[in-house]
Amino acid sequence: MELESICFSSDCRSRGVFDQIADKWSAMVLAILSARPHRFNVIRRRLEGVSQKALTQCLRRLERNGLVNRRVVSLSPVAVEYEITPLGRSLQKPLGALHQWTLDNLAEVDAAREAFDDRQSDDAFGGVQVGNRTD
Repeated sequence: MELESICFSSDCRSRGVFDQIADKWSAMVLAILSARPHRFNVIRRRLEGVSQKALTQCLRRLERNGLVNRRVVSLSPVAVEYEITPLGRSLQKPLGALHQWTLDNLAEVDAAREAFDDRQSDDAFGGVQVGNRTD
């Protein structure tokens, strides 16, 4: 996959969208909303470990980028509900493929992590090798 060099520029507009999609919580929020709309606290309960602040920021960014809609429900007390948009729904297939990739390659990733950690614990300098360079 060849990307134009402009995609790596700090002012490339696509970077902000990619950052949103690839952040810690967005893919999981979109997955939760894929079946039906949910209120904030339902989303928060489903996303173990997310803070109220982090979830609020994530939902605002998703809304700003057109991936979710926020709707005020006229109940007593007033509630807010979030729903995935057609644009957000269009991410389900690529995000599902990415999730499947993580499941398919988890054993290999675990082995790489273990090998890395072993190398780090064997090296008193924390991975810095001292000696002759070959480059």
